[in-house]
Amino acid sequence: MIRRDFRNRGGFTLLEILLVVVIIGMLVGVAAVNLTKSSEKAKLTSTRNQIDAYKTALGVYEMDNGFFPSADQGLQALIQQPTSAPQPMNWKGPYLDPAVIKPDPWGHDYVYKFPGTHNTGGYDLYSLGITGVDGDPTNIGKWQ
Repeated sequence: MIRRDFRNRGGFTLLEILLVVVIIGMLVGVAAVNLTKSSEKAKLTSTRNQIDAYKTALGVYEMDNGFFPSADQGLQALIQQPTSAPQPMNWKGPYLDPAVIKPDPWGHDYVYKFPGTHNTGGYDLYSLGITGVDGDPTNIGKWQ
């Protein structure tokens, strides 16, 4: 009878190494999925916060001038006094600090419409979201 002494073996078997590699791969996969979800959640939160900042600035603009910027003037009216009609006579801007209109986290410009489609008594302000397509259900707007 051949007797093997397993106490003195010198390394890992191929099966043990493969098992460790598979476990590490599964852990990396789970971490990657969680990081992607966290990244998208952070972008949504950032977008909503930016929309709120623009809403506040538009509210102050409207209090100073009695009306919101036209669709042609857009959000640019918050950082530079418009020269086209309707011209704001009490413009006290810039209404943003820093005086910059930033794109959304996906690199798209925010959409400003006055009068609004969703908010017919005021304006619509929204991000085109991840798809970049106007009218997509994933658009992130002030009406939500």
